[in-house]
Amino acid sequence: MAKLYFYYSTMNAGKTTVLLQSAHNYRERGMRPLLLTPELDDRAGHGTISSRVGIESPADVFGPGDNLLDQIRPQHEEKPIACVLVDEAQFLSRDQVFQLTEVVDQLSIPVLAFGLRTDFRGELFKGSQYLLAWADELRELKTICHTGKKATMVVRVDESGHAHTEGAQVEIGGNDRYVPVSRAEFKKVFYQGERVRSFKSD
Repeated sequence: MAKLYFYYSTMNAGKTTVLLQSAHNYRERGMRPLLLTPELDDRAGHGTISSRVGIESPADVFGPGDNLLDQIRPQHEEKPIACVLVDEAQFLSRDQVFQLTEVVDQLSIPVLAFGLRTDFRGELFKGSQYLLAWADELRELKTICHTGKKATMVVRVDESGHAHTEGAQVEIGGNDRYVPVSRAEFKKVFYQGERVRSFKSD
């Protein structure tokens, strides 16, 4: 039975690597995965999903107003899709998460969505909010803070390693802008103004 899965974590937990490995596993078995990536994240190039460990794959692109059910259904009718894999799923809208539930419920295609749970302020992303509410299964991918504790949050930092406390929720960046931290460390750097000790400005 098809399900909607939400694999969530902070930065650097290997979400994209797991996604790409899953796509590889389907292809090895002669099955067709459909990969989706948001148009606003073009760090690896338009329509490319790339992992920090150096593997990548082409993907279909979706924008904020796109209907994912309408995008997936005709492709599935033309050639069966075994699984839909969504990268950076925190950028989905409420409607798009609902459309993914329809992909599962109407088309019987499993959907694996991978994304961040919270933003640099500790607030839920819209896509993550509804994935947490509506997914059939939630799976946490874990990484560690520089303190050795489990990292559950992320901070956006300036060039000196101090946390930004204001700004737009969406600002694309990598290790030069974002650092995974534990909740205790988040409180120190976000609310008390301490510098992220592991941050390197070079």
